[in-house]
Amino acid sequence: MAMNFKRKLPIPKEIREEMPLSAETQAAKPLFDAQVADILTGKSNKKLLIIGPCSADREDAVLDYTERLAKVAQDVADKLVVIPRVYTNKPRTKGTGYKGLMHNPDPEGAPDLLGGIKALRHMHVRVAETTGMFTADEMLYPESYQYLTDVLAYNAVGARSVENQQHRLVAGGVSQPVGMKNPTGGSCDVMLNSIYAAQQPEMFIFRNWEVETTGNPLAHAILRGFKGLDGINYPNYHYEFLMRLAERYTPDMYKNPAVIIDCNHDNSGKQPLEQIRIIHEVLDSTRRSADIAKLFKGFMVESYIEDGNQPVGGNVYGKSITDACLGWDKTASLIYTIAERL
Repeated sequence: MAMNFKRKLPIPKEIREEMPLSAETQAAKPLFDAQVADILTGKSNKKLLIIGPCSADREDAVLDYTERLAKVAQDVADKLVVIPRVYTNKPRTKGTGYKGLMHNPDPEGAPDLLGGIKALRHMHVRVAETTGMFTADEMLYPESYQYLTDVLAYNAVGARSVENQQHRLVAGGVSQPVGMKNPTGGSCDVMLNSIYAAQQPEMFIFRNWEVETTGNPLAHAILRGFKGLDGINYPNYHYEFLMRLAERYTPDMYKNPAVIIDCNHDNSGKQPLEQIRIIHEVLDSTRRSADIAKLFKGFMVESYIEDGNQPVGGNVYGKSITDACLGWDKTASLIYTIAERL
């Protein structure tokens, strides 16, 4: 057993300087961020829609998808702020399989982490420059988010990471909203504790620095369902669950209580078409309860160009190589429907 230190990588600032955003795009970022913050703090009645592929594995298809998405986003801008999912790192339940763009091999088949870092930044930057939309990614590796900090509009801490101390500490210092998912076991205590922790000022070691954070007042909840010990998927988007969450997730304890409903994963049983039904049910619940309506801030949807998924190495353009996604035609129709119902 050994850890072989192969080479020292450039620090994130050096990568950002090597692959910068244009001055125009940099100037647009604070305006976009303000729209997102206003939704989470309740200043705006718009909702967030964080939508896109389960995994962003190839730049051409992701750019094609986000260009289509940008056109629809303009049409519904009076009701929705759309943030494209450009998820370049993937958690693995058993540690094996496709881990995301950063782990893609070089032409000779060996891991090339520096090449992967540059590839994922290139993808995020191209999306922002081409569409004017800023992106969402999962903070799978807390030390790596800084490669993208100037282009991200939204971070998510996943179900397998949400109880991790380092994720919570770093989430308290990032400049974007951070959504904390309920863990795979379903505990809302874990999720709420993570939100509370991320909202507190802290001092800790990060990338060989002693850092101090102010806490992140935009840390909030993402409900994604869970899988029980019996192997059955248990959703947590139903009216009764949202009411119980609203009773516990209150402003006397947490800053800016807010919840995003992840419509896929264990909420849908990874059946992407179910995302449509789930969205309608949640919107119905917001009409039945003022408490749910106040807490609810938007949806997370897995969507790509083609319906379904395919194995890693599959050659279908715009089709997911991880979880199955909603195809583009259904996606566009769904976005317009959401806007009509808001």
